[in-house]
Amino acid sequence: MKILIVDDEAPIRELLKYNLEKEGFSTLQAENAAQAVGFSKLELPDLILLDLMLPDLSGLEVCKILKKDKLTEKIPIIMVTAKTEDEDVVAGLELGADDYITKPFSPKVLIARVNSVVRRSKKSEVKINNQDFICVNKLKIDIKKHEISWDNNFIDFSATEFAIVEFLAKNVGQVFSRQQIINAVKGSDYPVTARAIDVQILGIRKKLEQFNTSDFNVSDLICTIRGIGYRMQEDKNSDA
Repeated sequence: MKILIVDDEAPIRELLKYNLEKEGFSTLQAENAAQAVGFSKLELPDLILLDLMLPDLSGLEVCKILKKDKLTEKIPIIMVTAKTEDEDVVAGLELGADDYITKPFSPKVLIARVNSVVRRSKKSEVKINNQDFICVNKLKIDIKKHEISWDNNFIDFSATEFAIVEFLAKNVGQVFSRQQIINAVKGSDYPVTARAIDVQILGIRKKLEQFNTSDFNVSDLICTIRGIGYRMQEDKNSDA
């Protein structure tokens, strides 16, 4: 498994290299945007750790270039940045980045995020049986029958709620902005505010909370990522 590390600071690159190679990954390094794009096309890494602050082009521009190229569009990208503004993270996600991590970070968190994205990539982001069913934890979505159940108990979702749950389940573990969710379930030209998604998520959670137990709040299956949007947990032990 080959990971491209893109950061203009050599100590950060070496820290990432050390922790990743200790876990069995092989690594490549790029110190600027030009190298990042070149290595991505030449080496086709399995994942890219991309800093947003680069000396020649921003990481966001690099992400945009890679996601528009047929050769590199499928390579997962995790943004690594010291910037904490929500807008930067949202912009990266909407350009196609798969996740983000902010500096400073612990090696444990870094490896967990990398493993999560790699796992999603290998599984095509969710376990789909015969393209008819999506299963996440005890949640089961029957696509043909347009039915959702938790532990074999059926839940009455509206058409929009169903579409949101289906979209998040198909991309389990991945963070999406409110606008991305709207675009996925309604289309980019649909006249609705991003905050309307909050209302739909609230309704979904209320219908899930009846299945809460002392071990797991089913209503927390869809996590709020503050200032960014939402993601569906892979299992009850996933981080929020």
